[in-house]
Amino acid sequence: MRILHTADWHLGKIVNNVYMTEDQQYILERFIEIVQEQHPDVIIIAGDLYDRSIPPKQAVELLNHTLTRLINDLNIPVLAISGNHDSPDRLEFGSKLFRKQGFYLDTKLSKDYEAVTLNDEVGPVHFHLIPYVEPAEVAYMLEDPSIKTHQQATERLIEFIMRQYEPTERHVWIGHAFIAGGMESESEERLSMIGGTPYVDASLFEQFSYVALGHLHQSQKIKRDSVRYSGSILKYSFSEANHNKSVTLVDLKDDGSCDIEKIPLIPKRDFEVVEGYFSNLLEGQSSQNPNNYLHIRLLDDGQILDPMGKLRKVYPNILHLERVAFSPSKQKEDLQELKSRQKLAPFDLFTAFYKDIKGDDLPEQRKELIQTAIEELRSKERGK
Repeated sequence: MRILHTADWHLGKIVNNVYMTEDQQYILERFIEIVQEQHPDVIIIAGDLYDRSIPPKQAVELLNHTLTRLINDLNIPVLAISGNHDSPDRLEFGSKLFRKQGFYLDTKLSKDYEAVTLNDEVGPVHFHLIPYVEPAEVAYMLEDPSIKTHQQATERLIEFIMRQYEPTERHVWIGHAFIAGGMESESEERLSMIGGTPYVDASLFEQFSYVALGHLHQSQKIKRDSVRYSGSILKYSFSEANHNKSVTLVDLKDDGSCDIEKIPLIPKRDFEVVEGYFSNLLEGQSSQNPNNYLHIRLLDDGQILDPMGKLRKVYPNILHLERVAFSPSKQKEDLQELKSRQKLAPFDLFTAFYKDIKGDDLPEQRKELIQTAIEELRSKERGK
């Protein structure tokens, strides 16, 4: 069975006051092209379809258009769960009706839990759709008040599932969680720590042929190849500037083993951190693509009139401009330098000041003049 795994679409996302809808539409068109090229038997979206509980109209329309293309036009079943950014109640609307069309969406756990079972030429594959939930919700579902952490909740859910299904058959877990050992970025909203740690150990999933995860935005495996985050479809902060976005193609074999391939997603506009001097940046050669979303770090330490306005004529999508000389880290360094200079003798303080201004050491003949002047001032002060 061929599975295409994606997650963290975050439709309706705003980055530095810029709506990402146009970029999301572009990358989802590429996603549909990948579907047409690879012919998966099923598509998994592992949570955070939207970026917030009440998404804007354009985001809802984009999701509706994309799902219609995948399910109605290409006839591929889509299995999705809600993430911590989604509203389970709003996303749940119509979910039972959608199942008849091939869209399987789970946003809440139920005591009447059922896996989605699809068959290939050798038999069933059980897909377990586990939306993002708090430990208290699992405790209520399983009537087990001892469940206090995400680790305990996941462990009990797996025990519950395996009592209902044949463990020797092929099982796929679809979840939105923080698996211990995963690499975070600044884009992910921290999961709740109510009642304890949000982390889940990857060793719990030994009985699953593949674990399709959402939440962390960097594509990565956890401990073994088949426990994997697909990552987000786009970069959503400059902390992700070095990420390579992709979707994950999984060929699930008869014996439960997997062949895994990452297929890159190339955005219309990338996120890029650019550092340089103002005059060099104005030449327009500092970015890989002048239309990229840029975080510019200016190295100049003098005053510049309207640097953002001038630079945007060359790079229209600057999202953040930082003056390195005036950054908080630089200010902290300057404060530490100031404190250290306050302890210097007057002559040493002047020679340090001279070097800062001129860029050279104070000449020997001037050292004598400065030393004489300092002594004269000290004499006058003592005379007072």
